[in-house]
Amino acid sequence: MYKKIKFEHRIVMIGFGTVGQATIPLLFNHLDIQPHQIQIITKDDPGNAIVERYGISLILNVITKENYLEVLAANLKPKDVLLNLSVGISSVELIKYCQQNEVLYLDLCTEPWAGFYDNENLAPKQRTNYALREAVLKLKNGPSTTALVTHGANPGLVSHFVKQALINIAKDSGQELHAPTSSQEWASLAKSLNIKAIHIAENDTQNILRYRQAQEFINTWSVGGFIGEGLQPAELGWGTHERHWPEDAEGYDYGEKCSIYLNRPGASVKVRTWTPSRGPFHGFLITHSEAISIADYLSYKENNRVIYRPTVHYAYQPCPLARLSLLELAGNEWQIQSKHQIIIDEIVDGSDELGVLLMGHQRGAYWFGSTLSIQEVRKIADYNNATTLQVVAGTIAGLLWVIEHPKAGLVEPEDIDFQYVLTIAKDYLGQLSGHYTDWTPLTNRERLFTEEVDHSDPWQFKNIRVT
Repeated sequence: MYKKIKFEHRIVMIGFGTVGQATIPLLFNHLDIQPHQIQIITKDDPGNAIVERYGISLILNVITKENYLEVLAANLKPKDVLLNLSVGISSVELIKYCQQNEVLYLDLCTEPWAGFYDNENLAPKQRTNYALREAVLKLKNGPSTTALVTHGANPGLVSHFVKQALINIAKDSGQELHAPTSSQEWASLAKSLNIKAIHIAENDTQNILRYRQAQEFINTWSVGGFIGEGLQPAELGWGTHERHWPEDAEGYDYGEKCSIYLNRPGASVKVRTWTPSRGPFHGFLITHSEAISIADYLSYKENNRVIYRPTVHYAYQPCPLARLSLLELAGNEWQIQSKHQIIIDEIVDGSDELGVLLMGHQRGAYWFGSTLSIQEVRKIADYNNATTLQVVAGTIAGLLWVIEHPKAGLVEPEDIDFQYVLTIAKDYLGQLSGHYTDWTPLTNRERLFTEEVDHSDPWQFKNIRVT
């Protein structure tokens, strides 16, 4: 039985792409609302039956720097929810408006205004998720109307996976445990377990029955969103155990200084990782905000000095046709393809395996997460594939938390109750499970060629990065 709550105000959704459309069926599973309480504002006509089937209202409007205040004022009232699923509309400006006007807010990633990611006039450091996150954190002002930022699947659910994984490892290691309730307590637990590195390790195998055409980018979620983050610099939370500073790395002189970036697009950087069904593979080190927020949250301090922090980053194997699309994109020196296709109904098989891999503890490495097949998805929710349903699971759980905690101020996924979120999301995540492995990034290395590796510590980023 789904958790369902009464909501008497309106949900205004900005953006109605793949995830927006996938969210609609689940809204009615969990909210006791009428169709007239849902308002969609989007620049593109979805051209499908969702709006008509559910009887919801849709306004076609292009939101810009010049008109966003007018559009928001015309469509939002105090105690409404702004569900921001857009691309190319400033999250900072939307949050400011909502906080000033007592409107609840939820987004899935921190977006800048359009033209940011490929702006040749901006230095790489300015185009990072670290910079975007710092701009959002400046809006924190104590108790105020709730704004939950970056709460989809990843970022979002994976922060809760990390907490569950830490508890599971501690219990399996025979460690006496009391449930942590603060950043420092969670960081202390990770430190005591000797967690050196955390991967958001994802393997998408969903496929269709046709070939990809030349100059076509195919993906299981937003093509524009994937290309945008793929062209940002690769970013990772930088652990205190690391001994080898990458030659192409840069740090920061402001904020918590919990992460670094590499002077190259994330879509060109690969790392060694592991998931249960795939085993070891090379994934893309695409920048994601959870790499920064998790590393920051798990930073253990003494006398205001960080003495422990794990290295954290994404390690992504997109669906087979998206991998081919990335190869073409790189071969064209990052000139974006002219045709874009998001696959949903065409998918014939495959799954999305999304989890967190915690490394360095006494049992080696432990993956915890969701394995969701396309066959399972089609029994659960219309208008979804395995990737979007994982995202929507985090979105819905975050939305319910926002409605039930309307005065929490600006919060990130790590700040909220992981058990609350996972209890709601688990119904949509297929197999939610944990797996130990004896794999390390040095497994099967140096058989044919000599490599420059650090044998004294397998979990050094030097060993994990593919060069």
